[in-house]
Amino acid sequence: MVDYMQKGGPLMWLILLCSVAAVAVFVERLLYYHRASINVEELLQGLSNLIRSRNFAEARVECQASLIPVTRVILAALNRPHFPRSELREIVQEAAQLEVPRLERNLGILVAIGYICPLIGLLGTVTGLIQAFVQLSANNGYATLAEISGGIYQSLLTTAGGLAVAIPAILGYCHLSARLNHLIHDMQRGGIEVVNLLTDSEERSSIIEFDTASKAAGEQR
Repeated sequence: MVDYMQKGGPLMWLILLCSVAAVAVFVERLLYYHRASINVEELLQGLSNLIRSRNFAEARVECQASLIPVTRVILAALNRPHFPRSELREIVQEAAQLEVPRLERNLGILVAIGYICPLIGLLGTVTGLIQAFVQLSANNGYATLAEISGGIYQSLLTTAGGLAVAIPAILGYCHLSARLNHLIHDMQRGGIEVVNLLTDSEERSSIIEFDTASKAAGEQR
């Protein structure tokens, strides 16, 4: 490994630095997405009973027990349970939009590494070939195969190193993007479901109060 780095020239160390950064970003985002994941189906089933019984305080406590993007979006609606549906939907959308930058953080680094590393490898290829031709011209057009092959070997190493870093970086970005889309879908689903639960419980509460008032008026007659 060290031998390849030395023979590849200074650009190989830059490619190595990019690989370290790519691994660090991938591992950090993978762990973050793992912590941010939750079974939305089970969460909504637990919250639905509390919301239907209008026990909003306990529902908020349930969400605060694990503050992740999905629960923060749901909590934004639970903090205003008596708002109309249109305002609740706007609140949920704004809360989800605030969570997206946190989820997308550092993903651009992987994309940049995926694009830059092949270019660095190409630069190494060009400099290696230039070195070979400089060696050739220094000897008035005559040079041994060993002298020429040094520059070509360096160019091949940097090209291979750039591609070896760029391909996993792009694949890692694709995997993380799929996880990101899944989390965004969970946030949207959780927010919509909670808005529906809150508005339905508010309507049922109004109907019950109306029925109680009607019965009381009938008894007074």
